Amino acid sequence: MAHQPRKRFAQHWLRSDRVLDRIIMAADLESGDRVLEIGPGTGSLTRRLLPLVESVVAVEIDRDLCRKLTAGLGKSENFLLLQGDILSLDLSELLRSFRSFQNLNKVVANIPYNITGPILEKLLGTIEHPAAFPYKIIVLLVQKEVAQRLVARSGSRAFGALSVRVQYNAECELICTVPASAFYPPPQVESAVVRLRPRQCSPVAVDPRHLEMLILLGFAAKRKMLRNNLKSVVGSDRLIGLLSELGVNPQARAEDLSVRQWVSLSNLLVGP
Repeated sequence: MAHQPRKRFAQHWLRSDRVLDRIIMAADLESGDRVLEIGPGTGSLTRRLLPLVESVVAVEIDRDLCRKLTAGLGKSENFLLLQGDILSLDLSELLRSFRSFQNLNKVVANIPYNITGPILEKLLGTIEHPAAFPYKIIVLLVQKEVAQRLVARSGSRAFGALSVRVQYNAECELICTVPASAFYPPPQVESAVVRLRPRQCSPVAVDPRHLEMLILLGFAAKRKMLRNNLKSVVGSDRLIGLLSELGVNPQARAEDLSVRQWVSLSNLLVGP
């Protein structure tokens, strides 16, 4: 009997060959790649990955699905299935005994939408604590609204705190949008495929914790001007002077500053 998707795990099976192919293409896969897949589900993406790469480590929380995946793919020598919650597993520790599955360099996954934020933090780290050994490429199928925020540029409505935090640690690109009809059962939202390329931001934040705090305050009330949102940490006259130095309108709101400008503003505020 076919496994029925479970709401508590936010399971929606991607059944579109076109979208699966776009995900594979976006990952720029090479024969030596070692891939992490989060939430393999019924294995439709996994089956496409295995012939193309050196190894695939799949993390699945659903025990019943793990049994089916093991039955269907367990004989593949380059496939390792881990049962558990990706947010709580220590992959480095778990993979110590599996040399050919260590040093994962790419992530390709259709992730549960209800934990997108925590998964992004797990994969990229934070501004204060970026991932020590970042992946080369991360390709994720996410909710369309989240995808728009991830790739948004300053000055757009979608640009927010999430945009700055993620773009500080990675280049973000929209690959394609995905209709609800591409899934079983169809979710109540549209989806999109995004590609993240982790890299070090330039300029680097002198005080990452200060930058995190500044972003939190700046986007707390998006309709207000920055000089109002940041008045608890910097006087209005000084802020106007610093914004002018950065080429930013004194009437600017949080979404008007690019990631580079956010970092530069933070650096100016903590500088001598």
